[in-house]
Amino acid sequence: MKFKSKHISITIFILFAAVPVLLGFGYALLYSFGLTGILSEGFTTEYWEKTLLATEFWKSLGFSLFIAAVVMTTSLFFSLWIVISWTKNLYKGLLSYVTYLPLAFPAIVMAFFSFQLLSKSGFISRVIFNLGWIDDLSQFPDWTNDAYGVAIIFSLCLLITPFFIILYSNLYQNERIPELKALAQTLGAKKNQITTRIIVPILLKKSAFTIMLFLIFVMGTYEIPLLLGRQDPSMLSVFIIQKLQKFNLADIPQAYAVSVIYILLIATLIAVVYKTRPAFFNPEKN
Repeated sequence: MKFKSKHISITIFILFAAVPVLLGFGYALLYSFGLTGILSEGFTTEYWEKTLLATEFWKSLGFSLFIAAVVMTTSLFFSLWIVISWTKNLYKGLLSYVTYLPLAFPAIVMAFFSFQLLSKSGFISRVIFNLGWIDDLSQFPDWTNDAYGVAIIFSLCLLITPFFIILYSNLYQNERIPELKALAQTLGAKKNQITTRIIVPILLKKSAFTIMLFLIFVMGTYEIPLLLGRQDPSMLSVFIIQKLQKFNLADIPQAYAVSVIYILLIATLIAVVYKTRPAFFNPEKN
């Protein structure tokens, strides 16, 4: 009975999750090669050549990777620091409530919050102006719609860091780190050695697959880069939508080509993790 139930569950998952993704990928692939769609005239690599030779595509890909790397590095640093430094406070008091608060906000709300906080006419610029540090609001640096995505990084960190704080606080207890810490202290290990050689490696190893998933999530996020980012460079999700919605129909196959490249990139990343870290997919072997 268990055998049948397991296979039924797998079949349902494939039908409702895997099949739509594969169909969408197949349609995008056919469209990018000119085999379907409004401009379909037979097989051609013209749209792929235009995409791969376009500097805007590589700038968009590089910008997306840059934002994802900075967001994940910053979020992991602060979440690990908070969990290691204030472990007891995460289970009681104000910090235990504040940690969950950002998780209640949708991405678009967080984007508007960041805009009101970081823009030239926002809260921080007005405070600095009233303190006399600048003579005019226009002197405040561009932190929204800027070339480095400062507001995008800030917003995504606010959304992601609380999740990792909760994750690491649970792992901290489940992996019996307090006991390992006490044992290391008994053996003469210093505080920095315990942190860098025991606590951080354990937490990062146990959350490696989750980190990869959030890296994919950041690269594919749409609302925050749309509201707080520039048109050039733009993140891949915004770049694809721009191509799809333009009046030039020749841009639509290029948008599908970029989508295929992005899917292949993500699939390759997952395959590499699956091959090098099989324990993530089979906890019984861990």
